[in-house]
Amino acid sequence: MVRRVAFAVPGDLATPTGGYAYDRRMIRELEHLAWEIDIVDLGEGFPYPSAEQREKARRRLNDGPAKRPIIIDGLAFGVLPDVATELSRDHALIALVHHPLAFESGLSAAQAEQFRASECAALTSARRVIVTSATTARLLTADYGVAADRITVAYPGVDPVPPGRGSSDGVMRLLSVGAIVPRKGYDVLIAALAMLKDLRWHLTIVGDCSRDPEAAARLDGDIRRFALSDRVSVLGAISGERLAELYLEADLFALASRYEGYGMVFAEAVAHGLPIVGTDAGAIADTVPRGAGLLAPPDDPEALATALRRAIENPAERRGMREASREAARQLPTWEDSARIFAAALEALA
Repeated sequence: MVRRVAFAVPGDLATPTGGYAYDRRMIRELEHLAWEIDIVDLGEGFPYPSAEQREKARRRLNDGPAKRPIIIDGLAFGVLPDVATELSRDHALIALVHHPLAFESGLSAAQAEQFRASECAALTSARRVIVTSATTARLLTADYGVAADRITVAYPGVDPVPPGRGSSDGVMRLLSVGAIVPRKGYDVLIAALAMLKDLRWHLTIVGDCSRDPEAAARLDGDIRRFALSDRVSVLGAISGERLAELYLEADLFALASRYEGYGMVFAEAVAHGLPIVGTDAGAIADTVPRGAGLLAPPDDPEALATALRRAIENPAERRGMREASREAARQLPTWEDSARIFAAALEALA
């Protein structure tokens, strides 16, 4: 059997987000498992494509061998229900859902419902749905009508990494990683830290600032408004090597996401054995092991500040959290493990 599949991604596959990182790594691992991957660039504009962008994506998806299975990243799949219906006549479609589009922050109720209805319609054309967490699998079954036996959970993998060594100068080094978009809750994190000026800490934020210029401007404005310019560094997108150094130097990982379909950066923090302070939104409570972190409700700066103070002021508790992270890191799947699960879902289509 020739194991060949198209992998359709909206825009630049090198975009520095967790979803694109998952796509890149899964493509590489599938190739190591002897799959032939035809990468299809669906173009820019998703999940808000213009009519022209939508038509361009349709043409590119149809421009390939008949009967070839097609994996379509959920950022585009959920807003292409008509295209999915058309393609499903001659192709086995696999929807890769990182998190439902309706759960992006900043949407009006009408926009969220429009996304939900569109994604529901598109998913009816998918022969298989691959998700990155059990939380998303349950959500798609309960709210989107996807039968559980059509869903495969392929968690993001992790690479072996050395445990973080932390700081040694008496300043608590906090690390936050994620694109500067409303869903990541940087406004909540900065508001929480503004309540902790009596403590010694420094926050480093790593994340693409170009995805949402308004969110990036709000973050800069919040930092100035709370007079935290000397205590918060926003580095933007950086190299993987530099990010690895920051994980090693960090004492605590902190992120105030309003929703995560999995939360790859939380798993990366676990892999480095870091204590974690975050929220319990979406799949985060499943991603952060018991004992390894303190989780507050989303959009609650006061509760997040309480959790941060507790972690910063109590070295014994941080040691316990670090030990829990390191123990859990031994159980995390490798990327090869995840790719084998992904590949098995593709093979089942044959």
